[in-house]
Amino acid sequence: MRLQTNTSLALFSVLEFARDPSRHIPASEIADKYGVSAHHLAKVLAELARAGLLESVRGVGGGYRFAANPKRVTLMDVIQLFEDLSPTVAARNEGKDAAAIERALAAVLSEIDELARATFGSITLATMLRLVERQQTASSAAERNAVA
Repeated sequence: MRLQTNTSLALFSVLEFARDPSRHIPASEIADKYGVSAHHLAKVLAELARAGLLESVRGVGGGYRFAANPKRVTLMDVIQLFEDLSPTVAARNEGKDAAAIERALAAVLSEIDELARATFGSITLATMLRLVERQQTASSAAERNAVA
């Protein structure tokens, strides 16, 4: 399953906000961090706010903040806001052999998509944040060992 740019930005953003739910983060800060247009990211953040995952805060010190429960929100909850997850239709019916091959391939691809959906649906934002923390800890330890 290949994710669209907006979906990736939404996942990056939601994880940034879920790291510190009390903090209001301006769109420009996240846009700078990931090298994208703040205007483009603002559209993604607005969609996340409409879905109730973020809360928009105006004025000085404003921005967005996380408004959901990271133990309940899954990667699939975010992905389905931006992706068309309807099953792909195959088989153009160009003869029995071709149609049989297309149906078989469509069945395999459909199963792969279903596995990806199930996996994304089983991973919460809290789980992802723990993974990020473990990777940062491992990276810091590797850097210390390289210097020593």
